[in-house]
Amino acid sequence: MTDLVQRQNKDPKYGWLMVFVVFVLSALSFGSLGAISVFLKPLAAEFGWSRGQTSLGYTSIAFSSALFGLFWGVVADRVGTRWFGVIAAIVMTFSLYLLSKQSSIIHFYAFYFLFGAFGNAMVSSPLFANVGFWFRYNPGFALGITAAGGAFGQGVVPYFAGVSIAEYGWRNTYLIMAISYLAIALPIAFFIRESPWREKARVAPQDEVRHFPLSEFEVVAWLSLAIIFCCNCMAVPIVHLVPLLTDNGHSMNSATSVFMVLMFAGVFGRIIGGKLGDVIGALPTYALMSLGQTFFVIWFPYTDNEFALYLLAICFGFTYSGVMSSILVCTRIMVSARFAARAMSITSFFGWGGMGLGGFIAGLLFDISGNYEWSYNFASAMGIINLSILSLLYLRISSQGKVMQRGVT
Repeated sequence: MTDLVQRQNKDPKYGWLMVFVVFVLSALSFGSLGAISVFLKPLAAEFGWSRGQTSLGYTSIAFSSALFGLFWGVVADRVGTRWFGVIAAIVMTFSLYLLSKQSSIIHFYAFYFLFGAFGNAMVSSPLFANVGFWFRYNPGFALGITAAGGAFGQGVVPYFAGVSIAEYGWRNTYLIMAISYLAIALPIAFFIRESPWREKARVAPQDEVRHFPLSEFEVVAWLSLAIIFCCNCMAVPIVHLVPLLTDNGHSMNSATSVFMVLMFAGVFGRIIGGKLGDVIGALPTYALMSLGQTFFVIWFPYTDNEFALYLLAICFGFTYSGVMSSILVCTRIMVSARFAARAMSITSFFGWGGMGLGGFIAGLLFDISGNYEWSYNFASAMGIINLSILSLLYLRISSQGKVMQRGVT
């Protein structure tokens, strides 16, 4: 009898296939975002664009991911995510092909906007919400592994894009990426299924019981506010680390290697960040990782020693990525299954807004000052504001939890 109960309490094995599929899709999607930093200087050299103008390419994809993510979140909660991966695979491929043919700054913005709207927006928050509710036990660990795909992709794709640009030029590199994305993403996208938990919540929402001291709308509001500043902070190295290092005399290969190490450290950061959410709680993990990224980010412009640079990249990559997975776990734990995709899409909206704004402001500060010191100081300041908001959220949850306990007793 005990063995039967244990088997019934286990999470479905198909959930781990979903983890793999979304890991790969998010690796490809986020990899293209990270690769923008590698394309910045070649595009600026050919077309005469400023650093601020080219940085807006990242802002474009972030903005479209944020805006369309809200729409896809509503769709996902109402009809499921069965075909999200297939559509995203086709559109990501088409967008990269169009980028290989671009001839103006408007094309640059428009094609990345398309990539974000029907590519990144579809394979991030809605699919993360789906994965999270395949698991009742240790969902943080599963979400951490899933989110690690983004960090893995942001390490691998920019590195190989940099190698390809040096060998074949930026146009052929976009074309190679398009072919590779179609071959990898499309076949696995057909394995996507909706979690039984979310299916049941959609059919019979009255049967789902939620235990959390704050309403879902208040949870989303607090997290969204914190995420704006959190993502302002992390966007600066993601968009501007490779240009910073090449400006300081490092080769493109060396700069992309540092970036790859940062992202590979992020793979472990996301997994451990998710697991820590299961162990010490999602919000304490979010605060701990935020403290790390806020402290480490400020040192990039002042670090030139190669060993110290790699060490700094590891520390920042680990903590910034831990932030990413802990945000997902916070949302998974604090909201219901029937609201999960919308909640993750709303917080993602503010996250992408913060990422796009942070990347642009950092480029603008570079254009004003001629160096990256102001940009990275700005990043750390935004991290401090994020930590302040998280502290207030913790106090709010504690106070409302005590009110609930008094009501029960």
